[in-house]
Amino acid sequence: MNLPLKSPLLAEIRRRFELERQAGRARHREIAEKVNISEGELIAAHVGAPADGLMRVTRLRPEWHALLVAFASLKHVLALTRNAACVHEKEGVYGLVTAQDNVITVGGAQIDLQCHLEHWQHGFAVAESGEKGVQRSLQFYDTAGVAVHKVFLRPQSDIAAYLALVAQFSDENQLPGIIARPSVTTAVVQDFPSFLMAWDRVHDARDLYALLAQCEGACLSYVQQLAAETASQVPVHAARVLLETAANEAIAPLILTGNAGVTQAHSGPVDKVVVMGPWLNVLDPGFNLHLREDHIASAWVVVQSGLHGMFSALVLLDGAGALITLFASANVAGESENAWAELIDRLPKV
Repeated sequence: MNLPLKSPLLAEIRRRFELERQAGRARHREIAEKVNISEGELIAAHVGAPADGLMRVTRLRPEWHALLVAFASLKHVLALTRNAACVHEKEGVYGLVTAQDNVITVGGAQIDLQCHLEHWQHGFAVAESGEKGVQRSLQFYDTAGVAVHKVFLRPQSDIAAYLALVAQFSDENQLPGIIARPSVTTAVVQDFPSFLMAWDRVHDARDLYALLAQCEGACLSYVQQLAAETASQVPVHAARVLLETAANEAIAPLILTGNAGVTQAHSGPVDKVVVMGPWLNVLDPGFNLHLREDHIASAWVVVQSGLHGMFSALVLLDGAGALITLFASANVAGESENAWAELIDRLPKV
C-alpha cells in the first residue's frame, strides 16, 4: 500500500537526506537509520521529487517476474543482495529466468539468483546525482521497507534499455511514500523432527542453504541437535581463515548470501581478501563480498551426503540464531575434489 505523505514530513525526509549526503554518508540504509525510518521509506519519499534534487524516484508496477526477465536487456550490471550482516555484489548479465515450486531462478555465468517473489512488495527506479554523475538503479523492498534486491547500472550498461524499462513498468500511482508493515515470516520448518525430515532431502549446498533459511531464528537450535560428526562448531573467525586460505591456494568457493526474498550466489575463485574494521571483504573484479565479522555469533562446519557423495560447508549464524551466509565448494573443473574438504578440515576448532 502506498501512502501520500503530508508535505511537511515529505520535505523533512528529503531535507535530512540531503544533509546526510553533504555530511559524507553515502549508504541509503545508514541514512534511513539516522532519520529513524526504513530504507524503503527513504526511497519512496523521493517519488515525484523535483528534477533538480539529489534523488529522483519512479514507482514501478509490482510485476516482479516480468521485470526479472527484462533485466537481461540492460546488459552488464551489478546485482546486489544483502542481509543485516552480509552484502553480496556480483557483476554480469541477467540470464534465463525460470519458475519452479514458487521459486524464480535467474541462471547465468555471473548473476545467479533464487527469488521468492512473495517478499517483493515495492519497486523503484532510482536516479541519484553524485560526484561521478548520475547513478541509476532498480531497487526492491519488502513490506517493512527492507531491501531484498538491487540492480545498479555500470558504464557498460544499456541506458536506453533502462529508460525503456522504466517507462514500460512505471506505475500509474506516483504519489510519494509507503506504509511500512512488519516483514512476512518465512519459517516453514517449525520443529526439529520436521528439520530432520527436510535434512534427508538435502542433496547439495544450495539445498542446505534453502533449508537453513527456512528455519529463521531456530537455525542454531537445530544445528546444535545434529550429531557431532554432522555439525561441529568452529571459531567465528573461521570465515576469515577460509577466505584467506582459498585465495592463497586457489580453491574456488561457492558463496551463498541473501534474505527472505533473494539468495545470491558466487561460484568461483576469490583473490583479494581485505579486513577493514569489522568488515571482512572480498574485493575482486566482478565480485565483492562485505561481511560483518562482529555480527557472526557462531560458525559451524556441516557435513552431509549429497547426490555426488559427501559435501561440507561452513555456516555462519547471527545473534538471533539465523543464517548469515554459507560457504561450500564451487566444484571448479580441474580442481582436486579433496582440496575443499582438506581446507575445511584445517579450519581452527573450538
